[in-house]
Amino acid sequence: MRCTVIGSGPSGVHFALSALARGHQVEMIDVGFPPPADVSPQDSFAQLKSRLADPAAYFLGTDNAGVLLPGEREEFYSMPPAKQYALEQVSGMPLHATQFKPMSSFARGGLAQMWTGGCYPFNSADLATFPLEPGELQSYYSLIAQRIGINGAEDDLTEMMPLHDSLQEPLRLDEHSARLLSRYQQRRTMLRERYGCRMGHARQAVLSQDLGTRKACQYLGRCIWGCPVGALYTPAGSLDDCLRHPNFTYHRNCRVTHFRYDEGGRIRAVETVAPDGSGAREFAVETLVLAAGALGTSRIYLESVYRHSGEIIRLTGLMDNRQILVPFVSPGMVGRSSEPDSYQYNQLAMGLEETIPEHYVHCLVTTLNTAMLHPVIEKFPFDLRTSLYLFRNLHAALGVVNVNFHDTRREDCYATLEVTDDPQHPALVLHYQPPADEPARIARTMRRLRKILWKLGCVVPPGMVHVRPMGASVHYAGTLPMSTAAAPRTVSADCRSHDFPNLYIADGASYPFLPAKNITFTLMANAARVADRMGQA
Repeated sequence: MRCTVIGSGPSGVHFALSALARGHQVEMIDVGFPPPADVSPQDSFAQLKSRLADPAAYFLGTDNAGVLLPGEREEFYSMPPAKQYALEQVSGMPLHATQFKPMSSFARGGLAQMWTGGCYPFNSADLATFPLEPGELQSYYSLIAQRIGINGAEDDLTEMMPLHDSLQEPLRLDEHSARLLSRYQQRRTMLRERYGCRMGHARQAVLSQDLGTRKACQYLGRCIWGCPVGALYTPAGSLDDCLRHPNFTYHRNCRVTHFRYDEGGRIRAVETVAPDGSGAREFAVETLVLAAGALGTSRIYLESVYRHSGEIIRLTGLMDNRQILVPFVSPGMVGRSSEPDSYQYNQLAMGLEETIPEHYVHCLVTTLNTAMLHPVIEKFPFDLRTSLYLFRNLHAALGVVNVNFHDTRREDCYATLEVTDDPQHPALVLHYQPPADEPARIARTMRRLRKILWKLGCVVPPGMVHVRPMGASVHYAGTLPMSTAAAPRTVSADCRSHDFPNLYIADGASYPFLPAKNITFTLMANAARVADRMGQA
């Protein structure tokens, strides 16, 4: 079978690897903006600051694009200059969004080139509405872990994050993270019984031991700007694996606008343009696999129907995880030295149980080491010099909890098109309506989390909790969901379209429910499953 895969993100590359392993011919169509070369990969964060000719340009950008000034309330942090390439945009893709601030990427490897490596398998409660057999994803979690390397441990989070094979030892904890975990273990029974709180090691796609040509984490403190030794997995590495296979072809600098299909719904070709909108090309299709991310896939699907019939349809059920950032201070760490030579993303995870198991709240606990600033500094009622002095003494005591909530498919959250002055470039319209109970749910969770952090010896400064805009988590899903019933704009349990017999949806658009957890691990596992099941009756 010849498969045409759209997109080189985590879904696309792991579908391709599994399809190639089964003997299929695979071609991938992608824009594929490349990353910049690694700078002095042998140097640590501190060494870069002293050895680079212009360290400010590397860390903050030549135009200080990496600086987020006080008063900027949309986000606490900005994108490091070395990762700006992942957000480079293309021409001819107008977007109108309501209560939703989406991100998109045309990078080689997609948005996951910027991810923090969180790998949290879904459990049976998370998958209750998926039309899958119990345990069907388990072997694929193990397969992906074997391919990319994931570290973690069997601990109190195991019930919420099932164990799988090929799990490496957890990374070395920094002093602050170790202190928090020790405090949890001392008060474990009370925290579990009174607050339904479980804490343990994060699961991360970061090597604690070498894997192939990739080296284990060297604790250089450069994770935020991009791992220079390849310990932190990115999909571009799997694309390189695909490129070494004789049955794989990669078409770069091609943005798919739509697919063409006959009156029976069979897709015959895809149409592409260059990133600047020029150079139209056509690729014949035998089997089409959309893995462009839920929003990219939705746009291609909507525009294909519009180009064929002139009809503008609506894909309902758009989902994303609401995220809340909760800065905290651990007084016991005040005056301690921060640890720049450590892993910089979250080393701990925390789960808050709910009465309904699938409404579990997922929390990532990040201690601050090489991050240059922290939102708490904005709140100091002092001049800059005094604030910086206090910050240096507080640095090792600072942290942030990233709180994630589940989401469900609803009719009033959707993607559609809007024809503008240029009918050849309709705008993608995204509308999101938060659930009516969201404010109460957030308030209840924040009260509970403040108490948990207090029991862990931490304080949440007043006025610091930040509700991120919808779309900020980049966990988009739900617009072409799996369904056991053959309904329009849905896919089968094997992610084969009920509308187009030779179309598969290999990304988050196929999710019928969005758990609170990071979804990239499951995106990769499900894409590998779809490739294995492709073509089966």
